[in-house]
Amino acid sequence: MLGEPDYSINDLFAQLGLESSDDAINKFVEEHQLAKSEKLTESNVWTDSQRMFLQEEWTKDAAWVEIIDDLNVRMHPDA
Repeated sequence: MLGEPDYSINDLFAQLGLESSDDAINKFVEEHQLAKSEKLTESNVWTDSQRMFLQEEWTKDAAWVEIIDDLNVRMHPDA
């Protein structure tokens, strides 16, 4: 039986249509730090389609959820 695919943060950024190199991801995260109270899936840093993808995948607890959670932690360093 096949399991869920193993996605990386690089795969997530590519899926979102963003530059997906390690350096580009680190720069994006550094430039888009979120306040404690700001939800990743509701942040204005995303386009509508990016936000929708993040919200849908988070809600479905899909294969992407661990990677989205990792991004959430990275973008909330003070949380």
